[in-house]
Amino acid sequence: MFTGIITDIGQVLSVEKAGDLRARIGTRHDIETIDIGASISCDGVCLTVVALGKGDGDMARNWFEVEISAETLSKTNIGQGGWAPGKRLNLERALKVGDELGGHIVSGHVDGVAQVVSVASEGDSTRVTLRAPAELARFIAPKGSVALNGTSLTVNEVEGCDFGVNLIAHTREVTTWGDVAPGDGVNLEIDTLARYVARLQEFGG
Repeated sequence: MFTGIITDIGQVLSVEKAGDLRARIGTRHDIETIDIGASISCDGVCLTVVALGKGDGDMARNWFEVEISAETLSKTNIGQGGWAPGKRLNLERALKVGDELGGHIVSGHVDGVAQVVSVASEGDSTRVTLRAPAELARFIAPKGSVALNGTSLTVNEVEGCDFGVNLIAHTREVTTWGDVAPGDGVNLEIDTLARYVARLQEFGG
């Protein structure tokens, strides 16, 4: 379980196909506090740590490795060729009992990929318009929450399958959202509450 508050910007160091896809990700997190089998949200995708290592020589960053299944590839931007060495990723360690819940409850189970339609400056902020897959758009509501590439964000407006979010300067600085551009595929996780409300309505609840 996560909150959508990013705690590190990682970097893909290598990707290889060995049964499932295996990726090595550089991090500033203290790997002494990470266990094999721990869950880490990587651009919003909950992945299990299968190996750990300390940086040395030309590889200054500590790293962890994860394996990515075919199901995960089919649901996320990883399967759209989104991960290659050098790519920056939003990272978040799993929530611990007693941690502050600064964003909203995020499972790390991505529902689909939204496409960035436009990026525009509004004062010191940035307005990003995205297009959700049609089957997910009904779960997105103004002032509701979504997780986009693992970041907890508030929806400003919705028009059909398109919806907008506003990024303050701080968010752009501490996440990968400073890199966003039209055409990018973004991992989208619907708010769990919105999903249950919609399900109840189907049954007349």
